[in-house]
Amino acid sequence: MKIRRATRLDTRQMADLLNGIIAAGGTTAITDPVTGDMLWDWIEAGAGRAAWHVAEQDGEIIGFQWIGPQDYLPSVACDIASFVRIGQTGLGIGSQLFDATQAAARDLGYAWINANIRADNESGLTYYQSRGFRTYDHWHDYRLKDGQVVDKVLKRFDLD
Repeated sequence: MKIRRATRLDTRQMADLLNGIIAAGGTTAITDPVTGDMLWDWIEAGAGRAAWHVAEQDGEIIGFQWIGPQDYLPSVACDIASFVRIGQTGLGIGSQLFDATQAAARDLGYAWINANIRADNESGLTYYQSRGFRTYDHWHDYRLKDGQVVDKVLKRFDLD
């Protein structure tokens, strides 16, 4: 497996991977399908304050991770999102992605990383806990774009 920065050529596979997760439901707050062009727009919009990494194996994107600023966070913090192809979780993909993401966050000058996780996403909660994130807040009755209401758990990872 190779971990590297995402490129324009990766975005179609990234979108396919993410759309599978969206369709399965229950783990991401993203409720509408995405396209490669949409992901590229997100990548370009965060230039200079964001980092996108992919996990590639035999030419196939099997996971990706993103960090970047969010309006609800202080400027010293970035948000993180992690996606691993369905059926390939628990194989160390997220761990290797986080090694690259953590280094990128430091290079970008962030002091801590925020994970905003659906409370019903047990695998996500476990993943971030295993990386050393600690819970610091809860959002109750958060309405997703599709109208579904969920609770959110906010966890942070201090980079110092």
